[in-house]
Amino acid sequence: MWLNLKFLSWLVLVVGAIHCQAYVHHTFVVKETPYTRLCSTKNILTVNGQFPGPALHVHQGDTIFVDVHNQGNFNITIHWHGVKQPRNPWSDGPEYITQCPIQPGGKFRQKIIFSTEVGTLWWHAHSEWWRATVHGAIIIHPKKGTKYPFPLPHAEVPIIFGEWWKQEILAVYNEAIFTGGAPNVSDAYTINGQPGALYPCSKPDTFKLKVDHGKTYLLRLINSAVMDILFFAIAKHNVTVVGTDGSYTKPLDSSYVTISPGQTIDVLLKANQKSDHYYMAARAYSAAPGVAYDNTTTTAILEYNGNYTPSSSPSLPNLPYFNNTNASVSFTINTFPCPNNSCAGPNGTRLATSVNNISFVNPYIDILQAYYGHINGVFGTNFPDFPPYLFNFTAEDLPLYLETPRHGTKVKILKFNTTVELVFQGTTLVGGNDHPMHLHGYSFYVVGMGLGNFDKDKDPLRYNLVDPPFMNTIAVPLDGWTAIRFRADNPGVWFMHCHFDRHMTWGMDMAFVVKNGKGRKQHILPPPPDMPPC
Repeated sequence: MWLNLKFLSWLVLVVGAIHCQAYVHHTFVVKETPYTRLCSTKNILTVNGQFPGPALHVHQGDTIFVDVHNQGNFNITIHWHGVKQPRNPWSDGPEYITQCPIQPGGKFRQKIIFSTEVGTLWWHAHSEWWRATVHGAIIIHPKKGTKYPFPLPHAEVPIIFGEWWKQEILAVYNEAIFTGGAPNVSDAYTINGQPGALYPCSKPDTFKLKVDHGKTYLLRLINSAVMDILFFAIAKHNVTVVGTDGSYTKPLDSSYVTISPGQTIDVLLKANQKSDHYYMAARAYSAAPGVAYDNTTTTAILEYNGNYTPSSSPSLPNLPYFNNTNASVSFTINTFPCPNNSCAGPNGTRLATSVNNISFVNPYIDILQAYYGHINGVFGTNFPDFPPYLFNFTAEDLPLYLETPRHGTKVKILKFNTTVELVFQGTTLVGGNDHPMHLHGYSFYVVGMGLGNFDKDKDPLRYNLVDPPFMNTIAVPLDGWTAIRFRADNPGVWFMHCHFDRHMTWGMDMAFVVKNGKGRKQHILPPPPDMPPC
């Protein structure tokens, strides 16, 4: 079965059926808080007044409760990115997929069930673009009595990448919706909430990581940026990748890291250089022709402890060039026509995205409630098994009629325990781009990746079926393809979308409905009593 995803380029998706305990409770209060960055102060939406928000610390297999109180002026939901939530889609968080938003003055107790995840994940708002400031780390320690599969680090440090706009993020969102064009790019990137020394009024508050010579540190990297894939490196230091998306991985030594929005990467840093100050830096990867991006660089300081005279200026790392295609991740864009060519997209159209030529539309109540309660008319189940048009997806000058999708709220129904293969195929419709794809409720094996058009006869012969990476957010190469596999053993309604927020807003979304299995332990859990009203 084929699924076709469109967005700034286009995508094809191939789906084949192959005892008592005391729980820890946390309180999240969502509210506006004044923060000063880039020489000016504005109110931003935060959790508990913190930016980034508070980190959650758990052990593998724990269950916790988080009471979310909305004291802000806008609807909000919170998503626990990468947490599989077995049989518990009610607390997953995407608005109008598994719940209606928490309204101002409302509250919702979310039950977070951890299972096989270990390492680093994160939580963030899943309403409009509020995750620009509403986000934080989830640190999942090994089960008690077990150890890391690598030497115990001296310390563990979350490194959260973000974006900052001088403009209100809601204004950025509303302007993009109103004009139908691309949103304004950010004014700065941030590391742990701080832009760093290369931006005005920012040097004194630059984040500093202090280390002892000869010791090893576990850096938990999280890309919470709303719009961009980032390159990250530390001057004169290599790192060893040991985990991605809440799962251990084979160690990989590298001089830099490429991290997509939504992804987490755990790296070991050995403090083995001359005692000094060194820049840690991150900047955008952007290979899409004609697409504006923030071309600034955020920095933090790696500072060795001890008595020495530091260099007058820290060294900067050598980051890959901004359009290095080795880091690309591909999705697709479409357009909708506007009256009198009045919109800001290509040729006066409104930018849109789609999966198999269907641009997703949020329903008036959440899909999970409609599915569980047998409410008709909320979503359709006739999501197409194949893309409506098969063509040379990476050709230049494709015809305009391929760019216009259909609106719809359609889901793909999966039987419990079905083996699923998805192949994401990048295209050149409206111009190529890179796209991180995130699947809720599951992690998946990345079994293949390549450039050009996917060849269903030849490319599967080169799949890695021995030790493929296990992830929840994956990149598809620009004008290339990526193949993933998972087993549909988690009943519920699970969202799949591009993690560029502009792409998700334009419709590069769809949902899987995984049916109950035979036994009671293969059924969706009952809904909690305090689900937010629609």
